[in-house]
Amino acid sequence: MEEEQYIKTTLEEELIIKRIVTIHYFEYRKDFVFTGEKHNFWELVYVDKGEINVTADERVFRLEHGEMIFHKPNEFHTLSANGKVAPNLVIISFECKSKASKFFQNKLFSVNQAQKKLLSQIIKEAEDSFLTPLNNPYTTELMKSPSHPFASFQMIKLLLEQLMISLYRANLMQKEEKKPVSIIKERFEQDIVEEIISFLNENIGQTLHFKDIAAYSNISETALKTAFAGKMGTGVMHYFNQMKIEKAKIFIREEQYNFTQIAALLGYDSIHYFSRQFKHYTGMSPSEYAKSVKAD
Repeated sequence: MEEEQYIKTTLEEELIIKRIVTIHYFEYRKDFVFTGEKHNFWELVYVDKGEINVTADERVFRLEHGEMIFHKPNEFHTLSANGKVAPNLVIISFECKSKASKFFQNKLFSVNQAQKKLLSQIIKEAEDSFLTPLNNPYTTELMKSPSHPFASFQMIKLLLEQLMISLYRANLMQKEEKKPVSIIKERFEQDIVEEIISFLNENIGQTLHFKDIAAYSNISETALKTAFAGKMGTGVMHYFNQMKIEKAKIFIREEQYNFTQIAALLGYDSIHYFSRQFKHYTGMSPSEYAKSVKAD
């Protein structure tokens, strides 16, 4: 077939991220307060743990775990913890001049599992791509790593665009229909995973083995592994261990218990095993982590 017979299709781009300004993952103390700023680019704030109080010009919001807000360019905004719970936040600032970006003004979003996974991928790509620590609140420029993975900056752009397109579609109820069988299977797996996560939260102070969790789920170990990995992108036990470490970090930032007490509260057999696990998952000992958050 001659080349002239082919018609090329132009792929329109409705929402384009031109530049990234900053990418942060913060683990704040329970008494954290940021007095505010405004700038000529967009900023998203996502609550990964705990809750946070946000102002946007004259409006005041309380964001809980799993919620996100966008600050439009030149909107004055502040942040403060509630004095009780130490929050973890993803904050990404970027330039976007697409008309579709206006949709994100003055809205709160509830983030689903797929969208959380996109956020997690953005943070992972940023950690691999920039020399600038993601927990530095004074960052004004992201310094590129000379050994960044191939096309990692493009991946960050695409992931952020995909996240915003997903939020846009979800909030306009424009999701494509799925076959009934697929819907039933997806809902079943989602219900199982949510039930397991709730079970793990309730038993975060216990020593659980995979067989215990599978027995609780009332499905086969293989089916549980498949469903959990499909929804969460990791194994059940790895997720449970991460939950314990994240809870330990909150305990450390809230300064109510010493390390021995924290280890006992989270079901560790000894302070030494707790310290080894903490360093394995965070790269720091508990005491090093405590010093790092006090220095913020």
